Amino acid sequence: MAIKKQYLKSKPVCKVTFSVPAEEAEKVAVVGDFNNWNAKGSTLKKLKNGIFKGTFDLPTENAYEFRYIIDGAYTNDEEADRFQWNDYAGTENAVLEV
Repeated sequence: MAIKKQYLKSKPVCKVTFSVPAEEAEKVAVVGDFNNWNAKGSTLKKLKNGIFKGTFDLPTENAYEFRYIIDGAYTNDEEADRFQWNDYAGTENAVLEV
């Protein structure tokens, strides 16, 4: 899994690209604070090489908890900036700082 950040000079936005290698998966989405944990509209596109990829514009100077949903199963990104316990979910979430 990989996270790429590209900061825009023209506005306080960071283009964040999520890449998830999941060749056997049918569907991958990224959910988090930035989209109210809603998988609708946050589905990643599967490329021919089996990697799911998607780019989102996120306001800078924020930290966002997030997780991937791979065929219905929640998972964290090992390359997240840090991890944080979430009482509501009863588990650790990945955290992205932009």
